Amino acid sequence: MSAFFDISNHFRWVLDLVDIALVAFIIYRIILLIKGTRAVQMLLGLAVILGVYVTAQVTGLYTLRWILDNFLSSIILVIIVIFQSDIRRALIHVGRNPFFADLSYKEEGAVLDELAKACLFLSGRRIGALIVIERETGLKDFLEVGVELDAQVSGEIISSIFLPNSPIHDGALVIQQGRMTRAGCFLPLSQEPGISKALGTRHRAALGLTELVDAVVIVVSEETGKISVSVGGRLTRNLDGPTLRKVLARLFEPRHNKA
Repeated sequence: MSAFFDISNHFRWVLDLVDIALVAFIIYRIILLIKGTRAVQMLLGLAVILGVYVTAQVTGLYTLRWILDNFLSSIILVIIVIFQSDIRRALIHVGRNPFFADLSYKEEGAVLDELAKACLFLSGRRIGALIVIERETGLKDFLEVGVELDAQVSGEIISSIFLPNSPIHDGALVIQQGRMTRAGCFLPLSQEPGISKALGTRHRAALGLTELVDAVVIVVSEETGKISVSVGGRLTRNLDGPTLRKVLARLFEPRHNKA
């Protein structure tokens, strides 16, 4: 009997360690998810409210405590409303499909070269472009509108799609699994209040999509010809051809660069 309890206690320690490790991992992933977003400021605001609540309890501020009691009783609903976009982004990331899963390293490099070449061509002529590159999270929910394609990634074809006389030049070109799959797509616009007024609809669309999924979006400005890349709701601007190629390589070839 004593031996049985010893084994049970030992097994309980193992479960406790696994439990702690899982909770720590979840907290770590949540921190990574919200890092650099407005969710950080919101969490700080909630922490301040919690601190005021504790202070009200200790000092006997009954009216303030009553108000905060009613507020904190609905805290789960408040968190869901405030962080709905972040929660949705986290849930979307559950299913993962690597962008270059079926391509060799050589083919990956060729796709990125064609993208950089097309963007450089369009930039030099101040032709606007919006190119979405799927990574791990699927884009099916955003592809209901547009013209279906099935073509190899080609700088010439990309350039022709965005020429002003093309009927689908206003929408986004989508690349999945290393192939161009749809053009003329409409993307959700970012609703962030802090976006620069100098950014146009294409940039807002790029930010809006990358706030929701892990796709990479390339934008060529029609007004200035400057190239930008949006990832994770952040915009990197004023890229030239070689720099764009390096940025794309860093985003899509991590396993090779580490080798």
